[in-house]
Parts: sequence; structure tokens; C-alpha cells
Amino acid sequence: MKKYNFNAGPSILPREVIENTAKQILDFNGSGLSLMEISHRAKDFQPVVDEAVELIKELLDIPQGYSVIFLGGGASLQFMQIPANFLIKKAAYVNSGTWAKKAMKEAKHFGEVVEVASSAEDGYTYYPEFEGKVPADADYCHICTNNTIFGTELRRDPDVPVPLIADMSSDIMSRPVDVSKYTAIYAGCQKNMAMAGVTMIIVKDDMLGKAPRELPTMIDYRTHVEKGSMFNTPPVVPIYSLLETMRWLKKNGGVEAADKRAHERAEALYAEIDRNKLFRGTVQEGSRSIMNLCFVMNDEYKDLEKPFLDFATERGMVGIKGHRSVGGFRASCYNAQTMEGVNALIKCMQDFEKQH
Repeated sequence: MKKYNFNAGPSILPREVIENTAKQILDFNGSGLSLMEISHRAKDFQPVVDEAVELIKELLDIPQGYSVIFLGGGASLQFMQIPANFLIKKAAYVNSGTWAKKAMKEAKHFGEVVEVASSAEDGYTYYPEFEGKVPADADYCHICTNNTIFGTELRRDPDVPVPLIADMSSDIMSRPVDVSKYTAIYAGCQKNMAMAGVTMIIVKDDMLGKAPRELPTMIDYRTHVEKGSMFNTPPVVPIYSLLETMRWLKKNGGVEAADKRAHERAEALYAEIDRNKLFRGTVQEGSRSIMNLCFVMNDEYKDLEKPFLDFATERGMVGIKGHRSVGGFRASCYNAQTMEGVNALIKCMQDFEKQH
């Protein structure tokens, strides 16, 4: 039976990315060595990093004056590394979900944190309005553009009076981004860019080195910019999978085409969620994520939650159970998700409805 992968992360990858990476794991560039065992300083691996960086710059149309680096530790390490490098006295944070709240907690180690907007009291069912609330004396404003757990998204580049920093872990590469509006963008790559194990950071070079503290070598972004992500051993296999994913994305029309496909998938699935008597969406109109589509059973059908999950699992749906903190269902539709997969889930919902 065919499986349809709706996991929130690590998540679906294009089949050709998996196959091409697997080939290199067996024999990297005909060297007779596995990609898993080569030195990161081998002459054959540096071109992998270089091409991956160039493709990211090309796909996102990154202007001059920005560097792209690859680190480990996930976005969770960036919650600390961002304020370590950029927080001087005070930073503004938008509390739009679980990960944004975690980022705020880490920033408080380095200075004052101002929560400029929050949707916490309403269960994070919408993306809070914040653009007119950011203090002009803040060192930066931090946002999380897509909230995987609650299914909200800010799918545009906001205007704020201070440097803008974004966690784009779960919607990076799914739409065009005006990178010039940002001082830094970071993303755990295990959703739209690569297998788990590598984090991408885009940083504006002339904003580095201004923090009023002596930074540990590994925490200072300048270390990794100057060494081209090679200061210490980088995650070799995940970076290679990232390269293959960026090649796939470029071949398939880049971020503009990815944006169009994302809207098509989301519109079809949300239409079924809104139509089907058994289900309802959990996010207010205007804030609905097109990466992570969250829904629950209508109140009168709550006892059908587990039966539907079992039914969907039998039909090959993988990973549609909602996050343990919110329950319900979540269909993650990242770049590699197909309309075939979405239509299979829609058919599953319709068939289950007919039985009830």
C-alpha cells in the first residue's frame, strides 16, 4: 500500500532527493568511499557546500552583503545564538506559538525582552498583529513566520522600524522572500530543505560583531562566516541532501512555483475541512498556515477522533495526528507534498464521512 507522508518534521522529501543521496552514501562521486565516511575537507565535498550556498542565494534572490552558513543544533540553538549575537539592550518578540515562546525564553538570558504581541490567550488560533507595536529603540524584532503546532502563518514580509529576524524553519523556500528586509533568517532544514541535522542561517554581514559581550567561538556567527561553515565538522550527509533538494526545487520552478503549488494543496484541503460535517479548522481565517493544516472533529463527533485516525492510517496516511499538546489532526504540506497525497487524504475524509 502506498504511504502518504504528512509528518511535521522530519518530513517528506522528494523521492529523487532520497535516491540521489542514497547513491552517494554508497559511493560518493565514484571515490569508492561513502558520503558518510569522507572528510568534510575532502576536495570533492567543498563544491557541495559551495553549490548549496549559491543555490540558496539564487532561489531566494539574496542581495549582496549577506552570508549563508550551515550549523548543527537546530532552530532551538538559534533561539540562543540570535540574541547572543544581536541583542544589545532590548529585543522585541512576537509570541505567535510554542517555538516563538521558547525563543523569547532564551533571549532573556542576554537582555530585556519585550513581548509586542501575542495570541496565547486565544490558544494561538491566529497570528497576532504587531507591526505598529514594535518599539523603535529595540535592537531587533523576532518573528516565527509559521507555527507548526497550531497551524498559523505570516506569509509575507512585515515592515517594522528595527532590524527584523525570522525563524522560517517550516515555510522557508515555499515562497519568495524579500531578504533585504531581514538582518537574519534561520531555519532547521528538516521540513523544506533537507533531512534532519542541518540548520541554515542567512545573516547580514555588517550587523555582526556589535553585541556588547565576548562570545564563545562557536556561538559567534563571524567564526562560521569566515570559515565558510567549515570551522568544525559540519553535518556532511544532511548538507548533501540539502544540495539535492535545492537542485530539485530549482528544476521545478523555484520558490514562485513552490508558492503556487502550496496554495493549490492548501485550498483543496481547507475546502474539504470546511465542507465536511465531521471536521472543523482550528485557525482563524487570514492566519491559516498552508504548510501545517490543523483541524479537529466537530464537537458532536469528538468520539470519532481515534476511529478516523485508525481509518486514515489503514489508507496509508502517515503523520496526521496533531501535536500532543493540542490533539486533533495536522496535515503538513511542505514543498515535496503532492496533490496526489492531498487528494488521497481528502478522499479518506469523504469516505469516513459517508460511514457516519
